[in-house]
Amino acid sequence: MSNNDNLVPGFNEEKDESLKINLERITDISEGLVLYLNGYIDTYNSSFFQKKVSKVVEAGYTKLIFNCSALNYVSSTGIGSFTAFLKMVKPKGGDVVLLDIQPKVYEVFQLLGFSQFFNIKDNITEAIRFFKQGAPVEESVFPKVFSCPVCSKRLKATRSGRFRCSECKSILAIDAQANVFLG
Repeated sequence: MSNNDNLVPGFNEEKDESLKINLERITDISEGLVLYLNGYIDTYNSSFFQKKVSKVVEAGYTKLIFNCSALNYVSSTGIGSFTAFLKMVKPKGGDVVLLDIQPKVYEVFQLLGFSQFFNIKDNITEAIRFFKQGAPVEESVFPKVFSCPVCSKRLKATRSGRFRCSECKSILAIDAQANVFLG
């Protein structure tokens, strides 16, 4: 993945040891790029992160897949960066997919209420399918409003997966048919 500068000229000019970003072109998708994130995103390095992704968008990539498998922490400022990218690419016909998020990082998205704004996929195949089809398969049953089986708090799920109830903190799972289980 040392071809960062070939994909986005000048991408490797500035470095930050707390967050390493590698790029990989997606040949199946026009304007598609995977950004492999390694490290963490917080208040101190979020401007570096935003500058790097802005270069990617300026180079013409608007369908961004962020592989978060090696991302071990994201602060609320970091989540704000992802929101800024979404606002940057949507008007250009693009979108953002977050991929392979570690549970503790996903929990920050969930607790701050941002998980509903992002397309979160479990693997690269699902992410590529999302961009090829233009919409998730699950749209027919999601978003789903339901009551927590433990505390009866009204909750909203935008996709299948596992998450934590905002009231009682119970871990819940919701399947593709919007059936809710303790998780």
